[in-house]
Amino acid sequence: MKPELRVGLVGSGFMGRCHANAFRSVSGLFDLPLNPVCDMLADISDEMARKNAAALGFVRATGNWRRLCADPSIDLVAITAPNALHEPIVMAALAAGKHVYCEKPLSTTLESAQRMTTAALDAGVVTMVGFNFLRNPMIRLARELIQAREIGEVVAFRGRHAENYMADPDVPHSFRTDPEGGGALADIGSHIISMARYLLGPITQATGQSRTIHKTRPITHGSAVRSPVVVDDVTYALVEFASGAVGTIEANWAASGRTMDLSWEITGTKGAIAFSQERMNELRLCKGVGGGRVSGFTKIESGPNHPPYDHFCPAPGHHLGFNDLKVIEVAQLIKAIGGGANPGPNFQEALEVQKVVSKIAASCV
Repeated sequence: MKPELRVGLVGSGFMGRCHANAFRSVSGLFDLPLNPVCDMLADISDEMARKNAAALGFVRATGNWRRLCADPSIDLVAITAPNALHEPIVMAALAAGKHVYCEKPLSTTLESAQRMTTAALDAGVVTMVGFNFLRNPMIRLARELIQAREIGEVVAFRGRHAENYMADPDVPHSFRTDPEGGGALADIGSHIISMARYLLGPITQATGQSRTIHKTRPITHGSAVRSPVVVDDVTYALVEFASGAVGTIEANWAASGRTMDLSWEITGTKGAIAFSQERMNELRLCKGVGGGRVSGFTKIESGPNHPPYDHFCPAPGHHLGFNDLKVIEVAQLIKAIGGGANPGPNFQEALEVQKVVSKIAASCV
């Protein structure tokens, strides 16, 4: 029998359900050193916790996340609560000596992220932050191609994370529009920044422009009472990498027609690579420069030759999905807790992402 890893999950919304699915599924797909057990779920009340624990396969339930963090039988605390709650939950979990798996962004301010990172280093536990789009085998392949200089020296990056879930001005206020934990740059911009760093390394310079498209929103769904919006709907940034490459980054949650346009194009001296999460099982590679009858991008389709796709399916072209990326992430987390290497992003890397977010935000007018 493998040792158990008893999991406590805080939150049962969209990402909470994604986490629960991953913890339930991962042992059937990956050979792991520990057996994850969905032990306790914390939610906004005891009643909601009991209901959602039963639905998501957790044994115990509580309406108090502090009780979960302090419970001596919990080994790993997974946090999918609103952004502004990340720090107090993380700090309580670290104080109790738990491993911590926190959704992105790590926190809402640079100072908060620094406190959390310092506490994690002092605690000596395994940490991971949920930048799950990095787990795509196509993203791993792109990084390998870049590092092998298949497209030569990288000179330019164009990255975007655009969705439409805030395009309607009547979408009400939520934790996303809370000044302490919202805004497009902090909420989804962190994804494209983490992707840029994963592919090309540190970002040394960044300056941005942000805009609030919808100046007011209803205070609740269907309410006639509206209150001001003080966070950004869209932010554009000019960036420079330590390598000398330059580029642009866009974070936009009011992009009509876009559902998951986490996309980028990287130009090198001998070619280019392009990707969009809307076609997440494809990578486009251009080798060579200039024109010609057969020049341009070639489609690479994901398959068992692109690990860990082969853990899910032995045949190419059958495609992975969003939830599969979280399963891959959880597998890597459990391996790290079991004594293996931690591929990250851990709290230290999430802090570096937060530094870029803060630098862009400070420059916006």
